[in-house]
Amino acid sequence: MSASSSQHGGIPFFKGHGTQNDFVIVPDPDGALEIGPAAVAALCDRRAGIGGDGLLRVVRAAADPAAAGMADRAEWFMDYRNSDGSLAEMCGNGLRVFARFLVGAGLAKPGELAIATRSGVLTARVAEDAGDGTPGDVTIDMGRARLPGPDGIEVAVGERRWPALNVNMGNPHAVAFVESLDHAGDLYTAPLTSPEGTYPQGVNVEFVVDRGPRHVAMRVHERGSGETRSCGTGACAVAVAAIRRDGVDPAVTGEAVAYTVDVLGGRLVITEHPDGRVEMTGPAVIVAEGRLDERWWESVRRS
Repeated sequence: MSASSSQHGGIPFFKGHGTQNDFVIVPDPDGALEIGPAAVAALCDRRAGIGGDGLLRVVRAAADPAAAGMADRAEWFMDYRNSDGSLAEMCGNGLRVFARFLVGAGLAKPGELAIATRSGVLTARVAEDAGDGTPGDVTIDMGRARLPGPDGIEVAVGERRWPALNVNMGNPHAVAFVESLDHAGDLYTAPLTSPEGTYPQGVNVEFVVDRGPRHVAMRVHERGSGETRSCGTGACAVAVAAIRRDGVDPAVTGEAVAYTVDVLGGRLVITEHPDGRVEMTGPAVIVAEGRLDERWWESVRRS
């Protein structure tokens, strides 16, 4: 797998996923590409483009104004965009895939690496591949969760309403525990949240059911993407909410606690530590690489 581009044959791209949360990956080490919202949406279009829940642009932190201030701590910046072209602060599954790409492309070695994001510099730990070649899991230090309030948040789908916990993992989440995941509806459109104005930039909404001791399952509406097969920051928010609900806050007990979170595309393990750090562990796979047709790229880039 090579991350280098060529003057012949179009712009290189890759496709990867983490628990079936899938991404178009565009290497742009020197920050030379202009990828506007319309181009992102075209690339992520599942019928007319490559298809993905979002786009990961791989650029050196020093080459991008949004990350230049972090270049002394992280060589690479994950420029993440939602599938509609809007910017997002963070994407946990995307960060695992990003780290997997860096290692596979020879841009980083297995082990621990720092990656710049719009939520700051985060640490990924890429395990060595198994003897049979199966890629090792990727663990992300997601930082500390914030519970900014207010109390009284509700999520509504149709006639049903549930109380929700506001959890911020670098991006906002409203977590609601429900009787059945079917109650979330189709999730093509954003569930309603109240009080009005709580989430002026939009919010990711998670619906959660219990599966067993310290084991939950979820569905999610990701702002800018609709329902996705998985959401890494959402799984972290869900685990944090379940930990608070179950009265096992590590800051109080002094002991780390891990929850298994089932998503539509697989399984993640979320661990919260007494110092508040939240770690996410799960798979990340690069499934394809190719080159964009130059004429098509120019047409969508100008749109």
